[in-house]
Amino acid sequence: MNFLVTAGSTHAPVDRVRCVTNSHPGRAGTVVARTAWGRGHTVTLVTSRPDALLEHGINPRDPGERFSVLPYHTYDELTSILQNQLRVTAFDVVCHAASVGDYLSGGAFTPASGTFFNARTGQWEARTGAPTLAKQAADKINSAEPELWVRLLRAPKLADRIRHPWGFAGLLVKCETEAGLSEQQLVDAAEASRQQSAADVIVANTVEGEAHWAYLGPVGDRYERVTRRELPDRLVLALEDLYQKRT
Repeated sequence: MNFLVTAGSTHAPVDRVRCVTNSHPGRAGTVVARTAWGRGHTVTLVTSRPDALLEHGINPRDPGERFSVLPYHTYDELTSILQNQLRVTAFDVVCHAASVGDYLSGGAFTPASGTFFNARTGQWEARTGAPTLAKQAADKINSAEPELWVRLLRAPKLADRIRHPWGFAGLLVKCETEAGLSEQQLVDAAEASRQQSAADVIVANTVEGEAHWAYLGPVGDRYERVTRRELPDRLVLALEDLYQKRT
C-alpha cells in the first residue's frame, strides 16, 4: 500500500520568533511510518521532526527506497502539504497522527496607555476614555512590553477536511487524545470522533495513560485496548486486513 503519515506538532506564529504550540510531541506517526515501511509499504512521512527518524535507523535526508520525508513547521504548511499531496498522489492510507494545534494566532496586542485589564471583574477598563488595545505587527515584538495579549482563533480540524473537500477515498486513520475520561467514555468519544471525520479507524488515548496504552478500533466491530509498544504493528496489520477486504 501507499501510506501518507503525519507526525510531529504544529506551530502557530505570533511573530517571526514566537509561536503558539502544544506540549504533545506527536511521536506516534513516526513509529507507524517506520513500521509500515518495514512491512514493505511505500511511505510519505509529513513531519515537523524529521530527525526523530534517526531513532529508528532511518536517515531523514536519505531515507531510501519507498520512503519520502516532507518537513513542516506551521499549521498552514501542514495544511498546504496535505492538500497538495492528496491532489496529486493516489494514497491507499492516510494516517493522520500529527498533534495539530486547536488554535491559531489572530494577532498580538498590548494595552494602550491608561488601559488595563481588571482581573477581578474580567473586563478591560481605562483611566480616561474607552479602553484600547494596540496591535503589534513587528517581526519581533518588543520584549520590553509589560503585557502581550495574543488572540487565539479556533483552527479548522484537518482530519475533517481529508474526505471533503480534499476528496480522499482510501483508508483514513484518525488519532484522538482526551483527558479525564474513563476508558468507556474514551471509547464512546473516539467512536463519535471517528464518525465525524468519516475515518475507518481511530487510535484513542488519554493524557494520563498515553505512555502505556491506547484503544484501537473498530477492529472486527470492536475496540481493542493495546499497549503503546504493540500499537504500530497492530494498526498496520489491521489496515492491511481492511485493504484486502476492500480490494
